[in-house]
Amino acid sequence: MSIQRQLTNERMSQIVVHNGTVYLAGQVGDDMSAGIEQQTREALANIERLLDLAGTDKNRLLSVTIYLKDIDAHFAGMNSVWDQWLPKGVAPARATVESKLCEPQILVELSVVAALP
Repeated sequence: MSIQRQLTNERMSQIVVHNGTVYLAGQVGDDMSAGIEQQTREALANIERLLDLAGTDKNRLLSVTIYLKDIDAHFAGMNSVWDQWLPKGVAPARATVESKLCEPQILVELSVVAALP
């Protein structure tokens, strides 16, 4: 069984590749003081970078889990950025849930599963 791990530290790997599937650890934005739209854009940019490192892209998304600090306050802003980012015709399985995130400033975190070409 071949499992490839990239960007690994002692507790986690940001990218895991196994059996033609890419798993990305939860991604957040870089600017914790930004609003939901900017944090979402930054998290999605980080996802694109990691997908590229793994050898795939957002056209091959299978599943996305979106964690929001406050679903009532942040869903619309996150979703507007998501809709602009997602390529037409790409419709991954998606779950959006409210969650207590690791830092109080983080408004959104996304975990991704994608296929390799």
